[in-house]
Amino acid sequence: MKLIKKIYCRTYQLGFRIAMPFLPYRDPEILKSTGALAKELSARGKKCVLIVTDSSVCKLGMTKKLEKELTEEGICSYIYDRTVPNPTFDNIREAVQMYLEKGCDTLIGFGGGSSMDCAKAAGACLAHPKKDVADLVGIFKVHRRIPLLIAVPTTAGTGSEVTLASVLTDSERGIKMPMYDFALIPVLAVHDWTVTENMPKSLTATTGMDALTHAVEAYIGHTTSRYTRKKSEECVKLVHDYLYRAYCSGHDREARQKMLLAAYDGGIALTQSYVGYIHALAHALGGKYGIPHGLANSVIMPYFLIRYGHSTDKKLARLARITGEASYEDTDREAAVKFIKWIIHMNRKMGIPRKLSGIDPKDFPFMAERADREANPLYPVPILLDKDVLERMYHVVCSQS
Repeated sequence: MKLIKKIYCRTYQLGFRIAMPFLPYRDPEILKSTGALAKELSARGKKCVLIVTDSSVCKLGMTKKLEKELTEEGICSYIYDRTVPNPTFDNIREAVQMYLEKGCDTLIGFGGGSSMDCAKAAGACLAHPKKDVADLVGIFKVHRRIPLLIAVPTTAGTGSEVTLASVLTDSERGIKMPMYDFALIPVLAVHDWTVTENMPKSLTATTGMDALTHAVEAYIGHTTSRYTRKKSEECVKLVHDYLYRAYCSGHDREARQKMLLAAYDGGIALTQSYVGYIHALAHALGGKYGIPHGLANSVIMPYFLIRYGHSTDKKLARLARITGEASYEDTDREAAVKFIKWIIHMNRKMGIPRKLSGIDPKDFPFMAERADREANPLYPVPILLDKDVLERMYHVVCSQS
């Protein structure tokens, strides 16, 4: 990367770091069950909610319990279930239309990160009825209170129930575009482990590693605080101790509860300390090919940690020692390598592929440009990389067979 661009990126990131203590970050109130949510909405005088979810969640009947509990509290509910894995602008427009047609007063994102992101963006559009969703993507363009927003995660990974981001896909151009605003942080989040117990094993694996990616990228970046470092460390330790247990048994109550907490901690870390090139490459892949975000992050993460080399040794070594993957007798380099090897081992034993397949190399330059635009100057990465290096990383993480 050219020197002038490096100076610009680091100056931009420094500005955010200085401003961080003064920004209106907040954590949602955590409820432990969907029944508690129904009672809370009744106490708030809410009468009609729109549950934003996807077809898979509906087919499994996962919203039925909440719908029944809402009815018992005198609250009517409607379902928008057309959210796709990388929610599109059309998803947002459809959800907004249903919310208005049914006279709703509350939004509930029920599902994985895509459903929660769809509900967030719908809330932004409802706060700006004269603007299209495309006008609101970007940084801090909402600036208004949105309808009451609640998140009910059915996966333990995205941390979207606590983040200020909604990542959307412009399907016409094949690109993912983030929307960032403090108004998008949910007011309430429900950590009900029972809604995660029937999650497919593959989804348990990739969303769990997604949570790990959030914590690790936030931790190794240059815009950390004592609070976000603590949250990252907690997330990494929880993933280390409980993800494989949750993967092996959906009915392991302790593991499922701990993974919900891990996702939450990772979400706090990424919201306040940001992520990095792993996410940038994953978002571009999601926009162009529809690859699920957790899967992309899981595959890409070890390659970038290797690429960062010695710049992350000290921080990765600390994570390795916290998890017990390394001891204080190991040098920082030895400990960092052991931590990366643990990630690779976790991917392998949960059936996550070593590389991403089905990606046309002709699209690498386009995706690298998108990743460069997303990451630079915003993401406080350990070392700065330009689009040519990011393009080479696509060759590394994607299968050429």
